[in-house]
Amino acid sequence: MRKKGIIAILVLVVIAALVTGVWAFWSKGEKATLFHTIPARRGDIVATISATGTIEPDAAVDIGAQVAGVIVSFGKDKRGKEVNWGSEVEAGMVLARIDDSLYAAALKTAQAQVAQAEANVPAAEANVLQQKANVLLATLNWERAQRLGPSDALAQSAYDQYKATYEVSKANLASAEAAVNQAKAALAQARASLLTARINLDYCTIKSPVKGVIIDRRVNIGQTVVSSLSAPSLFLIASDLRHSIQVWVSVNEADVGNIVKGQPVTFTVDAFPGHVFHGTVGQVRLNATMTQNVVTYTIEVDTDNSDGKLLPYLTANAQFETGRRTGVLLVPNAALRFTPKPGDIAPEAKQGGRGRRSRTPEATAERGTIWIRDGKFVRPLPVRVGLTDGAFTEVEGGRLAEGLPIVVGEGVRGADAASTAERNPFAPQMPFRGNRQAQGQTEGSQAPGQENQGQQAPTSKPGQ
Repeated sequence: MRKKGIIAILVLVVIAALVTGVWAFWSKGEKATLFHTIPARRGDIVATISATGTIEPDAAVDIGAQVAGVIVSFGKDKRGKEVNWGSEVEAGMVLARIDDSLYAAALKTAQAQVAQAEANVPAAEANVLQQKANVLLATLNWERAQRLGPSDALAQSAYDQYKATYEVSKANLASAEAAVNQAKAALAQARASLLTARINLDYCTIKSPVKGVIIDRRVNIGQTVVSSLSAPSLFLIASDLRHSIQVWVSVNEADVGNIVKGQPVTFTVDAFPGHVFHGTVGQVRLNATMTQNVVTYTIEVDTDNSDGKLLPYLTANAQFETGRRTGVLLVPNAALRFTPKPGDIAPEAKQGGRGRRSRTPEATAERGTIWIRDGKFVRPLPVRVGLTDGAFTEVEGGRLAEGLPIVVGEGVRGADAASTAERNPFAPQMPFRGNRQAQGQTEGSQAPGQENQGQQAPTSKPGQ
């Protein structure tokens, strides 16, 4: 009995080994390539350049203090409340007041100096008249002395005295006339000092030069402001944010050549997810900046903010539209990147080569290659490559038609999976050979042209 049990066990082991070997042989022989396909579709495509920027007021005015002193009070805004962050103000409205005690005293001093200078002018002019009378008298005396000459009637000393008196009177007249000019100059100087004192006193009342909204208030009551080499900043006022606002976007130097004035732009902000704002390129600034060897240009995007949603300094994610096509055939970018194994290429097509991808967003004569099913093999289909949005690409070709299954990847299946050669690209699948990022893009749940919105066109390296 024991011997029979051992024999039975050996028989079972041999049978199991045979079954395993047969199964392994047949499963290996039945392995075949599973091609994953997505049909070519007709739709719209928009090529864009993505970049980030900030919302900026079109005109922001930094309000400073021209004089030094202590802030004693703030003005009132349009609603009658104390000026603060977000207050709306009109041009000429009082923003703050600085203690004006010293400047008021300086004004009074300047006024007194003007009064004194004004009184000195008539005194100097009266002195001129007096000197003119002296000159007249000295002239008459000197003329008589000249007629008599030094003689018994006029001593030599008296003659010389008349002459000296005449010369001195003329010099005194010239001095008196100069004193008049000096008094008038002193009056002008005093009046200028008065004007300076009056202006400094006016500077103690800080007024808004423009109509707008206060973005920042940088002082408090009781704080001392000191104006030395530069005016200290007290308020930052932006002009009307509902009609004058911009987006300043930093664009890489590789993409700036595709941006022109008037180009349409869409952008989003994190504060309002799902809301798309629209604008146009207003200006391409030429003062580029370099950060870690990366050169960027600032693009000014003009936009309308009539609803008041956009706030200054929000981060904006912008999309510059560089091209648009409607009703064109679209294939996933994975189809243009796919390269089959040599054994999967149809024998008559093995001499073909892969085309080149276009490196510009515009349709050009550059060609690419896509692959289509040919029984258990694939064969190439040359196409002309057009716009791309990073997920789908516009293609043209004589044999290309809407609905044609395009190979985007491959896997391995056994004989029991023969019925799954054409799988639903939107259903969960096992990973296949190819670009994983492209797989995720082509297996989305949206139609071509819908998920393309807001994606960046790889203008510098398409299809990579």
